[in-house]
Amino acid sequence: MTPEHEELADFIWRTRYRDRDARPPERTVADTLERVARSVAAIEKDADDWHARFLGILGGLRFLPAGRILAGAGLTRQMTLCNCFVAGVIDDSITGIFEALKEGALTMQQGGGIGYDFSTLRPRGSRARATGMVASGPVSFMRVWDAMCATIMSTGARRGAMMATLRCDHPDILEFIDAKRDPQTLRNFNISVLVSDELMRAVYADASWPLVFPTDALEDPGGDRVGRIWSGASQPVSCRIVRSIRARELWERLCANAQACAEPGVLYIDRINSENNLGYAETLSATNPCAEEPLPPYGACDLGSINLPAFIVDAFTESARLDQRAIADTARVAVRFLDDVLEISRFPLLRQRTEAHRSRRIGLGLTGLADALAMLGLRYDSDAGRDAAAAVMRAIRDAAYEASTELARERGPFELYRAGEFLERPFIRRLPRDIQSGIRRDGIRNSHLLAVAPAGTISLLAHNVSSGIEPIFRREARRRVLDNEGAYHYFDVTDYAYRCWRELRGDSSAPPALLDQTQISARNHLLMQAVLQPLVDGSISKTVSLPGGAPAGAAQEIFETAYRLQLKGCTVFREEARPGVLASSECLDSQRSAHCCDAERETD
Repeated sequence: MTPEHEELADFIWRTRYRDRDARPPERTVADTLERVARSVAAIEKDADDWHARFLGILGGLRFLPAGRILAGAGLTRQMTLCNCFVAGVIDDSITGIFEALKEGALTMQQGGGIGYDFSTLRPRGSRARATGMVASGPVSFMRVWDAMCATIMSTGARRGAMMATLRCDHPDILEFIDAKRDPQTLRNFNISVLVSDELMRAVYADASWPLVFPTDALEDPGGDRVGRIWSGASQPVSCRIVRSIRARELWERLCANAQACAEPGVLYIDRINSENNLGYAETLSATNPCAEEPLPPYGACDLGSINLPAFIVDAFTESARLDQRAIADTARVAVRFLDDVLEISRFPLLRQRTEAHRSRRIGLGLTGLADALAMLGLRYDSDAGRDAAAAVMRAIRDAAYEASTELARERGPFELYRAGEFLERPFIRRLPRDIQSGIRRDGIRNSHLLAVAPAGTISLLAHNVSSGIEPIFRREARRRVLDNEGAYHYFDVTDYAYRCWRELRGDSSAPPALLDQTQISARNHLLMQAVLQPLVDGSISKTVSLPGGAPAGAAQEIFETAYRLQLKGCTVFREEARPGVLASSECLDSQRSAHCCDAERETD
């Protein structure tokens, strides 16, 4: 390992994950992993055995728990081990709004990012039936949240992270779409529009699109009405049509803004709900800040990633292979690890703990995909590369579901499990028959098991492997990283796979399969996401990079292709969109996206 990469990995460990108060002190990453393994295994009946097994998958950084687990497991400080949450339904009243703000502050104080659906707030200019007060609208209250986040998380290496969503039929949707045109506003938010199938049909038909709000919340109930399953409701409610616009006007404005300033992203919310394993018990309308976990109110992210380059055998040779058996074995132990994390984690709010234990959601994913493919001699944008990616994700999926079924036999299924309804969910019906039979026989411990996070900072800890399922950002780059005092440090780094190649060959050439993101077309970004999404019961954090000088309409083509490919969501990023945020010689903690890592935010 070259000194520059030892230096960066050591910096990440010291500023993010080392327990500075430990006695005896943590002197190496191995000491931190020992603390994490022992803490998580403490609830096991055979704690010593499981401590050894957990340490076995953490060793060599083969399994990378999310940052809150690495930083907080075994500490006495008030820290949650869940990276992110979704807030409760925001009640449309001053009391309800500021209660939600307080809950957000308490959650961030313990290190959790939060997603919010602001659709329940009345549109700007409307009067409340109860008080007659004129509403200022969702975007105005988002500024209050933004100020709170900036205040609570004003210093240190980890900055606050929030996601704001709004329904595509909310009367303030155009204001929401425009909310981040000024890059200096709402810097602590990522924003995404909840795009329905009905809107997409209206766009393709060039039809009128009604903007609506629940009738009971408005002073003037007059006008035409429609039924909608509104945010926070499980059954249709009567909504007043406030006004109508062309669906295509809304859509084109959304896409143009995404191309101009990397916001908003899109969440195809009907697909998210139709694919939800708990669709019989909940309706989803928000995600965590990087969108890999659609969650119900008070839901939590309990995340970890399998580091694929650590499982490559004979890299860059004709006999190169990925050890899928070892990956599957690691996935089985990782499922138990993450299930145990739910038991030892603190939760900022009691309702978060209750929700986490009702469903026992976990999010096991992967990182280093692009590096692993390059080490196998497979191009990221090839059919062979996509086939290899799907094969390893399928191995992780099957091992995870088998492990959760075994856990149910030992510990019982999750509280909301109802066999008849769960087994009829689309994702479950795609599982191999023997796994379905096991669930039917024993139940399952976790409602959801899989999610692919950006994994940006933990990938730096693993010596700069490519993050999540993203392409390699650059073979060589300069990274700007925050320390505990909020000051920047700069590191010249080399991509992990490229460094391995150079050490093997002794020169600076690059093999044909070692592509960076500038060499991957937008469509091939989406095709990789599309082959993996059917194998992931949560979602996948993915940003499509647009080249400099991308033609007008490029983002619209990407979003529409993502919809046709049955993706759950999509974001785009164009380097000129955020001058100073991401450039060819400088990239951020999460590598690539203002949407997943606006300015200095770190979410893993």
